[in-house]
Amino acid sequence: MCLFVMSFPGCKSSSSIYKSECDANVAFKKVDFTQLIDHIQKYDHQYVEIKGVYREAKEQSALFNDSLFVDHSSKHALWINFSQDCPLYLEGTRQGLFEVTSDGFISINNKSITIRGRVDLHNTGHQGLYKGTLDRVSFVKL
Repeated sequence: MCLFVMSFPGCKSSSSIYKSECDANVAFKKVDFTQLIDHIQKYDHQYVEIKGVYREAKEQSALFNDSLFVDHSSKHALWINFSQDCPLYLEGTRQGLFEVTSDGFISINNKSITIRGRVDLHNTGHQGLYKGTLDRVSFVKL
């Protein structure tokens, strides 16, 4: 069986990890998305790692719960504040997440991602529509 599994190396899904030097020595709490949204006051100014679906559009940069059985409105989502102060580079390279590659820009829209940053309950994103903000983003796994 092992030989059979090993003979299909192309079946393994690879992920791309983008990191920043910001907050490199900070311990991040892995938190379930629903837990974070339901108890966001508890996590204000805490460094967290969460998983969700990232959506971007004009005046939108937000992370939504990836579960099919929850409210997907902006009031149950987090505004994502990517900052030039914390540039994200593909692990082991100097290729930035938001830089043009030979294939164009890397699209993270409507993709499931794992992300690390600091929760800010008092910044509720564009027009105050979101539950809070994830600032100081220092890790994105696609």
